[in-house]
Amino acid sequence: MTMASMMESSITDDSAAAPGPTEPKPASSDRPITNEAIVLPAVDSISALGATVGHVRCEEPFVVAENIDVFYGDNHAIKNVTLEIGKSEVIALIGPSGCGKSTFLRCLNRMNDSIESARVTGKITLDGQDIYGKDLDPVALRARVGMVFQKPNPFPKSIYDNVAYGPRIHGLATDRAELDAIVHRSLDRAGLLKEVKDRLEEPGTGLSGGQQQRLCIARTIAVDPEVILMDEPCSALDPIATARIEDLIDELSQDYAIVIVTHSMQQAARVSRRVAYFHLGVLVEVDATDKIFTNPQHRLTEDYITGRIG
Repeated sequence: MTMASMMESSITDDSAAAPGPTEPKPASSDRPITNEAIVLPAVDSISALGATVGHVRCEEPFVVAENIDVFYGDNHAIKNVTLEIGKSEVIALIGPSGCGKSTFLRCLNRMNDSIESARVTGKITLDGQDIYGKDLDPVALRARVGMVFQKPNPFPKSIYDNVAYGPRIHGLATDRAELDAIVHRSLDRAGLLKEVKDRLEEPGTGLSGGQQQRLCIARTIAVDPEVILMDEPCSALDPIATARIEDLIDELSQDYAIVIVTHSMQQAARVSRRVAYFHLGVLVEVDATDKIFTNPQHRLTEDYITGRIG
């Protein structure tokens, strides 16, 4: 099994993320909270929910998705999604299980290419370049748009070789000294160097879960990407490890655009600047994080963040 196939086999669909220690301020609502069942609309087309409310556009857009539809065979998983993602921005994708947020995330670096039945229509650009264009190699794209998966997936190699793998295959280092510098810098930025500097030749799989996830982040940033995708990166971690990853996301956001899928609304409130709410493949609402959690415009968004649907 190749290293690329190992990473692709680690892709998983939505599952519950670890809750954080604090909760966002609940949305205001004039409707009383009751135990009544919520009847969800059948969504067979975008017209069933109407156009996305809020602000799909942003200042200094770096990743632009226009009219994206995703099909898995006959299943219409993503329905006419348009969204801009700014440089040095953290945007959180939230919504119930199976709503399409991970599917949309995988469109941004063409991970859906590995699924035979998948078909993507529409246009996605990265700094103005069409990422589905015939002139763009998907391997080169994934160096520019890195991904951190739901469960830590270190290679069965040493800590050093885990981080050095990407720079080696992309020819980013001309000699061992340059490669050493990349490895140490990446581990330091991932907040892991002090913990592993004396055991770089030990297996990466021997680290704790939180350390393994930070190792995977170090491996991602070692190739100097422009965008980092995170698919529920804390769902398998304890609260302490989760807090360290969240602090790291805040630090990395100064240099990278970050798109994070999370089931934890508390986490979305802590780490993101904008939030996008998905429902049954439709992008329902996008806005600034504080506005989404205190004054959402769409009833489905409000029902989700207040726990009436989930």
